[in-house]
This record gives sequence, C-alpha cells and structure tokens, in this order.
Amino acid sequence: QVQLVESGGGSVQAGGSLRLSCAASGYTYSSYVMGWFRQAPGKEREGVASIDSIGRTRYTDSVQGRFTIARDNAKNTLYLQMNSLKFEDAAMYYCAAARAVLWTHLLVPAKYNYWGQGTQVTVSS
Repeated sequence: QVQLVESGGGSVQAGGSLRLSCAASGYTYSSYVMGWFRQAPGKEREGVASIDSIGRTRYTDSVQGRFTIARDNAKNTLYLQMNSLKFEDAAMYYCAAARAVLWTHLLVPAKYNYWGQGTQVTVSS
C-alpha cells in the first residue's frame, strides 16, 4: 500500500525559508517520479517541482531559483527546500508519486497516481 506523508509546513515570514519532507512507503520509491504540488484556496492544484528517477528536475516558473526539490532514495524521502518565500507561495503543499510521466507532463497533477494528505504553508508579513 503506497503511503506518502508530508511534514515541515508551518508559518513563516515573507523572505524566509521552509523545508518540506515527504516520507514514502509501500512501493519502490527510487523508480518513481516524485512531485510537489500546491493548492491555495479557490485555486486549482498546480505543479511546483518534480524529480524523476534519475534526478532530473523541473520547476514551475514562479519558484525557479527559489525552491529546490531533492530525493534521498536511501531514506525513501522527498524534500522541497523553499527559500525567499512570497505571499503567493502560501498554500497546502502535497507530494505525489507516479510510475512514469512524460517530461512535458511532470508538473501536471492528473498524471500522478498517489498523493499525500498535504502540509500547510502560511506566509506572513
């Protein structure tokens, strides 16, 4: 049974940093594409960053240069380092897993099969 459990969310001032973690279990983690997604109230879920099984990464334009996605296959854990946080980064953040995703679809939520419960990120002034 695939299980994804996010942690690390919280409240941070604008300009600050947070690191999200996602602990995975129940499948061969290293062979799956992993992604971070977020959803703000009243908005659609959007792809933030993704990393494939060989470590290639992709970011949405709004977080490029500020966020870093990484995976530790030995620990079955996915990370999202978020720096220089902005008000518009506030959302519920989800990690997700997929067996295979085309490069052009790495940030498309519908391409992912398994989801965590989410962790809330709040950005304040």
